[in-house]
Amino acid sequence: MLMVYCTLTNSRVKKIDKDLFEKIEAQICRIGQNSDKDDFETIKKNLANPPQLLPEDFAFEAIYVILAGGFSQKTAKKIFGEICTILQKRENVAADELFKIFKNPNKTNAIAKIWNERKTYREKFYALKTNDEKLDFLETLPHIGKITKNHIARNLGISVVKYDVWIMRLAVALSGGDYAGKLSLDEKIKSACDKMFEDLQKETNLPVGFLDAVLWKACQIGLFTFSE
Repeated sequence: MLMVYCTLTNSRVKKIDKDLFEKIEAQICRIGQNSDKDDFETIKKNLANPPQLLPEDFAFEAIYVILAGGFSQKTAKKIFGEICTILQKRENVAADELFKIFKNPNKTNAIAKIWNERKTYREKFYALKTNDEKLDFLETLPHIGKITKNHIARNLGISVVKYDVWIMRLAVALSGGDYAGKLSLDEKIKSACDKMFEDLQKETNLPVGFLDAVLWKACQIGLFTFSE
């Protein structure tokens, strides 16, 4: 059975309640780790009042999510900054130019396509009426998949869970379930994630997208640790 421990309380965690969540959030802020692409307050503000982004800013959100997959946040932000410096000077960009600083052809091709077609992508997204429609559309963007669509959606102001490996691991540990092997988002694990966030949302009255951002960061920096 997978178990989770909190380094703030030096004890096993069986449930994340409002008090523990607030302690975790405060500690993350105290040590200056309170950000994804944006800081926690910006994420919370965008979830309360989703922004209408310019095409360039819409593209930047998608590009950051593409870069974040498979990299540490520090590395992703560094490469993101370098790529943005190039893009801000170009109406259109060739993937070969991006490949000089980031040698991943799949990702550089996707980034170039998103940048060059940013106006079309942005218009299609904001023309959609429901969040489900918007999530389905985001999944069609170059190099954006079933999990990463939730990451960009959250950063665009849609309150959804990202369902990354840290969140799955945390939900599995709290559910007390017996999950053997590598974690993947099947219905059983998704249900455990949704139950974790449903319970915490009722206690905190905070959007699940914000709860997701804080708990992901807590796992990523080691405020939660796991053992069999």
